[in-house]
Amino acid sequence: MEKLVIVPTYNELENIEELLTRVLGLPYDLHILIVDDNSPDGTASVVKEWQKKTDRVHLLQRPGKMGLGSAYRDGFRYALANGAEYIFEMDADFSHDPDALGQFLENITDVDIVLGSRYLHGVTVVNWPLSRLILSYSANMYSRIITGMPLADATGGFKCFRRRALEGIRLDRVKSEGYSFQIEMSFRCWKRGFKIKEIPIIFVDRRAGVSKMSRKIIWEAAGMVWRMRFLDLLGQLE
Repeated sequence: MEKLVIVPTYNELENIEELLTRVLGLPYDLHILIVDDNSPDGTASVVKEWQKKTDRVHLLQRPGKMGLGSAYRDGFRYALANGAEYIFEMDADFSHDPDALGQFLENITDVDIVLGSRYLHGVTVVNWPLSRLILSYSANMYSRIITGMPLADATGGFKCFRRRALEGIRLDRVKSEGYSFQIEMSFRCWKRGFKIKEIPIIFVDRRAGVSKMSRKIIWEAAGMVWRMRFLDLLGQLE
């Protein structure tokens, strides 16, 4: 298992079959790990059927909704324990195009993290309402100003990590559970001196299912960037 794509799911039955088909059909010998939070719609059942057909599909079933950050932390630990060298983050709803995975592999040859950016060359977001776009763009400006990270899209969730980057930070110290998890991971890696490269992606709003965005997630992210900044200033960012 050299290359592992981690996909957290909750009620993604409408998307999971095609997602597995497209990721496994790419010519990169990718493995895929579904981290499912006990989806009541039967998402995990589809994954189990795929496991009967190929050893490149993996499943972590969790007892309930435990948060995006928690799902990725569990996925990262699974990846490291099973020898993965390149570890991807990816959404299940096709807002992240599976065909772009090859671009991440091409660009990670001389860096530690490749981040798919919606704001690197203008705005490359499709079908978002203006209010959501303004919220996302403002959140990235806010994060960049407070943390100092030179990233156009600090909140992006389409990424590829080299193994050494995930081994170089304390995953048990990463506390964020919502979309602020993306900011915290990038910040910790950046402060550790790992090289991050942004590449442009086309981000398309989900075509099926329901968005997991909430007011709680927004407020968590707003507070987390200040916590990271203060911990760094105090020399307590481990």
